[in-house]
This record gives sequence, C-alpha cells and structure tokens, in this order.
Amino acid sequence: MKLDNRYFAALMLASWMAFAPPVHAAGKAVGAPDAVVEGVQMPAWLDRDGRSQPLTPGMEIRDGDSVRTGANSRVLLKMGEGSLVKLGENGILKFDNLGQRANNLFTASLEVAAGAFRFTTTLLGKLRKREVNVKVATVTAGIRGTDLWGKAASDKDIVCLIEGRISVTRGNDAPIDMKDPLSFYIAPKNAPPLPVAPVNPKQLAQWALETEITRGAGTTRRGGKWKVTLAVTDTQEDAFRVYDAVRAGGYPAELFPVGTPEKRQYQVRIGQLPDKAEAQALADMLKGRFGVIAPVVSG
Repeated sequence: MKLDNRYFAALMLASWMAFAPPVHAAGKAVGAPDAVVEGVQMPAWLDRDGRSQPLTPGMEIRDGDSVRTGANSRVLLKMGEGSLVKLGENGILKFDNLGQRANNLFTASLEVAAGAFRFTTTLLGKLRKREVNVKVATVTAGIRGTDLWGKAASDKDIVCLIEGRISVTRGNDAPIDMKDPLSFYIAPKNAPPLPVAPVNPKQLAQWALETEITRGAGTTRRGGKWKVTLAVTDTQEDAFRVYDAVRAGGYPAELFPVGTPEKRQYQVRIGQLPDKAEAQALADMLKGRFGVIAPVVSG
C-alpha cells in the first residue's frame, strides 16, 4: 500500500525540527547543541520560525526559539555549558544570543515572558565561562550566581537568588546587586520594587515545586525506552485524526506503518517514557481524549 505525501511530510517536519544541526548568526553549524530538551511533563510546544510542534526530549534549542508549557506542565533543558533550565506550567521562555564564543565563553539571553523559571549551574558548569542574562518579564538579571528562581506573574515579577550573586534591574531603575544567597526581589507591576529580603524556607520550597517535574505525571525523558500506543487503525485517515489531535494538544505523537503491504495498519504512539509507571500515567491521562480509546503500554 502506498503512503500518501502527508505521512512523509509529517515525518520530514519532525525530523527537521528535532535533529537538524543548530545554525548561529554567522551561518555555521556546530556539533554540540547550545541547548537540548532533557525532559517534558506535557503538554508543551516548541515555537520556531512561525511554526509550532510538541516539545520532545532530544530536541535542540536554537536562537529565536520559544518553549511554551500548558497547564500542569514542566520542561527541563540542558544548556551548552552544562547549566540546567527549568520552566513551570503556563510558561513562555524565549532564547536569544545562544552560542559558544571566543575563549570558550558561552552566551545566552533568556526571556521568561510568563510562568516560573529556574537556572541552576552544575558542578562542571561552574568551571565554564558564561555570559547569561535572564529577563523575567520587566526585570533583567545578570547571572553571576549559580542558582536562581524567577517568575513572571500577572501582578508581579519575582527573582529569588538561591546561590551565588546576581544584579537585577527593572526599566530605568538603578541596578541592585544581590549578594546574599536565599534572598528575593519582587517588582509589583504598578508600584516600586520592594526591598531585597531573606526568603522563608517554606516559601522557597513552594516556589521550587513550581518548576520541578512531578513523578508519575507521564513525563518523557531523553533516552526513555517505554512507549504508549494511542491507536492502531486500518487507514491513514483514521490514524491522522488521532495524530493531529494529540499533537495539537501538545503531546509528541508519532505515526508508524506496521504489518505487511497486503495488510497495512498504522500506529499512533508516544515514546521516550523512562519507565512503565510514567508510561501508564500517560496512557491514563490520554484515555478518552483526542480520539484515544484504548492506549497500550509497552517497553
């Protein structure tokens, strides 16, 4: 049985978005990604060049990309110099100036347009030179620290220094150096910023949960071997109905022909689940939605 052009277009688009080498402003492709997706608590999307597709582990992030999360969603990213970036639910994170520069300097400008965010430097990353700026809505933080949390909320912008040192600025306000770990800065939308103050441990723990991937939420992880088959159909048309609906919802469904040319069927499935428990959680979550009737978990 012949596969139509739409099937190949779907595979080619997914392959191009996920695996094409990153290109810097100078137009030169490089081997190591400037940022890569490590884990996704769905739904979440990658926005690139006016197009969107579901976010999936292994995707490389490039200059000009945006990552979006939906309700109860989380994303874990690894930057090119080893730092970890986390984004909480209903978030928007935009990337610019990504790259490895002269003298082994890694640069990045990260704009948190909505939601909660965390930047954490790994032990190896502390040895690397970096020039990273984070803009949390109206507040810009120049990172010299190694661990910070921030949130662009509807009524205020928050930056919390967990470890290290940062400088924060809002608009034309004078920069404020935050030198004390476990301190935070709040800038209400229509009022002057509040003085920097120590953060209550309970408050910090609550904020941290907003960016942490939840166990048992059907999360995909880079290198995961389990999968959920969402549908098995006799026609491409039926398969695409499920495939399109699931992907529009922010879940990275894939389409595969199975069987023989004489008895062709089509599977719609999601892979890269790290274990059976996460796969089953995803199956339970999607059952009865997007045309998914009887999802099947397999390793």
